[in-house]
Amino acid sequence: MSHPTASPNATPEVSWADPARQVLFNAWMAGIAPAQGLLPATVRIASADASFRRYLRVDTAAGDSRIVMDAPPDRENSKPFVQIAALMKDAGLRAPEVLDWHEAHGFMLLNDLGSATMMSAIDAERPQANHGLYMQAVDTLVQWQLASRPGVLPPYDEALLQRELSLFPDWYLAQHKGVQLQGQDKATLDKAFALIVQRNLAAPSVYVHRDFMPRNLMMPHQSEQLGVLDFQDAVYGPVTYDIASLMRDAFLTWDEDFVLDITIRYWEKARKAGLMDFEDWHSDFGAFYRAVEWMGLQRHLKVAGIFARLTLRDGKPKYLADAPRFIHYIRKTCDRYRELGPLLKVLDEIEGTTPQVGFAYGRM
Repeated sequence: MSHPTASPNATPEVSWADPARQVLFNAWMAGIAPAQGLLPATVRIASADASFRRYLRVDTAAGDSRIVMDAPPDRENSKPFVQIAALMKDAGLRAPEVLDWHEAHGFMLLNDLGSATMMSAIDAERPQANHGLYMQAVDTLVQWQLASRPGVLPPYDEALLQRELSLFPDWYLAQHKGVQLQGQDKATLDKAFALIVQRNLAAPSVYVHRDFMPRNLMMPHQSEQLGVLDFQDAVYGPVTYDIASLMRDAFLTWDEDFVLDITIRYWEKARKAGLMDFEDWHSDFGAFYRAVEWMGLQRHLKVAGIFARLTLRDGKPKYLADAPRFIHYIRKTCDRYRELGPLLKVLDEIEGTTPQVGFAYGRM
């Protein structure tokens, strides 16, 4: 595509709901363009995410490009992004580097990791064809976890785990399904949630990306490493979280054999790195995998609530279309563990689902 020859303040293909914010952006862009070698007339949309944050791409005089984060400060706090980008750089990961940041206005200039995500390279019909990519993701994850230090990132504590779980009854059940749990059903949900939190808090803590999945990993681009994006919500919490996120994806479903294969390989690498020195996890993959499932259950309940909220509050209906994937994950995990049987019954009543015998992996 040929570059437009409009004035330096033009922003082709970029619309602004707030004209005043557009003026601020143009002034910032004009101010940094000479030092950064930017061509402001080439600004265009790169991508948007589920938040109020969006990304623009701008070309440079040298022939490459940069990314601009547009994050209105009244809606988004960009300080964690800057902090975690530095942590990832220190860990030797390939993550966006902050080149300029106008904190007051919420504009940030980043280096460009390319436009090809790991998701775009995946062959969803042939799991084993993606084995090498997933192993690269596993290596990246272990490298990130090995850099962990307590007291640096916010703790993934009981309050946060419970707050996330509450999204399920508040948004998925009440707002989407029109169901307000009462009496015994509410007691069943509360008891299950307390057990989920208890199980997950028992796991050792590391740095947790919190959305570690193919859509947020970038294909190697003038590098041998996958790039990592969308890390601004990282916390210090259960070592089980990110591998559960990777293998029980929001937008992909893999057969159990492939999930187990990659998870076992992660476990082996993490064990050699000293990340599995907890109870019998070092010697018993089954014990670790059960913990991954309990962590995945918390995430899936949370995400079902988030997807409902994105649709009903934020006007982004495409997310709720993936909710059945999460209800399937939730039901499958509940069906494996006797303690979660009552929760499964409640969910089946709400969903109108016929209970099925699940994959019998260590039903406890």
